[in-house]
Amino acid sequence: MFDAILKHISAFYSPQDYPALAEQLAKWRSSRPFAGRKVIDATPVFTNTLVKYLPLLAGGAELSVGVGKVTPTDPELMPRLREWGIPVVSPEDCRDGAFDVIMDCAGVFARVKARCGYVELTRSGLYEYRNVSAPVFFADAGRIKLIETTLGTGEGYCRALKQLGYELSGRELLVFGGGKVGRGIALYGRRAGAKVSVGEFPSMGIAAPTGVRMVDAGNRTAVATAIAAADFIVSATGRAGALSDYAEALRASSAVIANMGVLDEFGPKLPTERVLNAKRPLNFILKEPTQLKFIDPTMALDNAGALEVLNGRVGAGVAAPPQELEEEILTAVRRGGELKEELDWLGDN
Repeated sequence: MFDAILKHISAFYSPQDYPALAEQLAKWRSSRPFAGRKVIDATPVFTNTLVKYLPLLAGGAELSVGVGKVTPTDPELMPRLREWGIPVVSPEDCRDGAFDVIMDCAGVFARVKARCGYVELTRSGLYEYRNVSAPVFFADAGRIKLIETTLGTGEGYCRALKQLGYELSGRELLVFGGGKVGRGIALYGRRAGAKVSVGEFPSMGIAAPTGVRMVDAGNRTAVATAIAAADFIVSATGRAGALSDYAEALRASSAVIANMGVLDEFGPKLPTERVLNAKRPLNFILKEPTQLKFIDPTMALDNAGALEVLNGRVGAGVAAPPQELEEEILTAVRRGGELKEELDWLGDN
């Protein structure tokens, strides 16, 4: 199983592409901290996700890959997982208490009881775990997740547009949502030469990145004007139907419209065909939605969270990653050198 996965990913990546996971792999191969432990990993399944499995398998985990109805997957990989001997399970397949720890994404497995606890990868899954009394390691609450959601997702949006033949340079880009994802899109849009505006409520207290104009999302006239002027519009608010009130203005716009949230942020009044990738996150048209160098630290943190839960270092309820654990992973990333420029750039913006 381990050797088959390693052989497969070696055609795409070298250890320099995943310094945090490579260091984790070397450490856990000798210490075997997951020996005899049954683990579900419900991270969206793409080629770079396979790298995440290596430290778990080397560490002795009895690994199953979890998928739900809304879990993004590369359909070509699903039969390969079974071929390699890795069970693929859905929440409906799982018996309560059959797994020691569940490494979840978007709360898909929140209703399956785990013996020791959970790890949740995304903020969208937090709602599902708000009343859970078991230990929940919340990977999204740490600094490391910024690398993936701000840098990786922003780069993925621009790369997906380029794959579709669109050019941002000199064009007007309007981003709805000034959080981690929206900020990353704004940064990479500006880097690509676009004139960038971000629609957000002033009450959120979000400062505009350098060279980016803020639009008051509570001012309907200002928002409608920004929509009419935009060449590209992307939503990254994290809220279903956040732009429902602007469906008419969006339909009338000539802009290329995309969604970068898991939920339908435009609502039913805007036809699905009016939004790229049928309202699904645009970067998921890519073979590698988020480049491995951006997601390596997050996947290493997610794995480490499982070990924190198993070793009883996470109390009941939702807990953020310890600062020292994140710093350990970031040290490995900096040592690898691939992300130094991007990390410095993120800190400046």
